Amino acid sequence: MTVSADPTPPEASGQPGDQPSAPTSRRELNKAATRQAITDAALTLLRSSGPGNFTVEDIADAAGISRRTFFNYFGSTDAALASVTHGFLDNAIQQFKLRPADEPVLQSAQEALMALADPMTVAPLAELFTLTQQSSLMSHSELEAWDHCREQITAVARDRASATPGAADELYLRALAGSVISCGKAAMEVWFSRRGADLSPASLAELRQLLIDAMALLGSGFTTGGTPAPSSSASRSS
Repeated sequence: MTVSADPTPPEASGQPGDQPSAPTSRRELNKAATRQAITDAALTLLRSSGPGNFTVEDIADAAGISRRTFFNYFGSTDAALASVTHGFLDNAIQQFKLRPADEPVLQSAQEALMALADPMTVAPLAELFTLTQQSSLMSHSELEAWDHCREQITAVARDRASATPGAADELYLRALAGSVISCGKAAMEVWFSRRGADLSPASLAELRQLLIDAMALLGSGFTTGGTPAPSSSASRSS
C-alpha cells in the first residue's frame, strides 16, 4: 500500500470547531506546492532506493526543480523526509490548540488525536517510520521533529498555566510535554513491533488507537485499571 505524504492542514480538515482561515496568496500556495512536491519525491525515492541511497540532486530531478530551489526549503535529504513527521505533528498541535483553555492538558492531547478521525491521517507518518527503522541516517531529523512538537506542547501548556498564577511551574510543564512525546513514540514502536510494514486500514486504525491509549495511560498515572482496554487486539484480528 502506498500513501500520500500530503498532511492536510487543520484549517482545511473540516473538523468540528475549526476556525475559518485567512485567504492564502498565490505565492504561498506555490511555495506549499513546491514543498509538497519535494517531500513526495523524497518519499518515492525512499520507497524505491532505501535510506541513504539517493541524493539531493535525485530528489530535485524527481520534483522537477533545481538543486538551489531544494535548499530553499530543506537542508538535506533527511530533512525533506522528516517533513512528513513534522506535517502530522503540526496537524495534531493545531487540533490541540483548538481545545478549551480550561481543559486538562492530557485530555486535550487525547482529544486532539481523536479529532484526526481518519486513520489514513497517520498513514504518511506510519510509512516513514517503517521505511527508516533499519537506518540511523534519519534519527537526527526525526528527533528534531519530535523535539519541535515537544516545545510547541510546552508553549501551549505554558500559555494556559499563565492564566492561573501558580498553577504549574516550568519543571511540571516540560516534564508533561516530554511525557506526551515519549508516549507517542512508544505507541509507534509498539505498533511497528506488531504490524511491521503493514499499512492496511486496520493497521493504521490500530496505530491511531495506540496513540490515544498511550495518552490515556499517561492521564491515569499508568494505572491500567482505570484505562479503557485498547482496541488493537480487535484490529489485529480484522
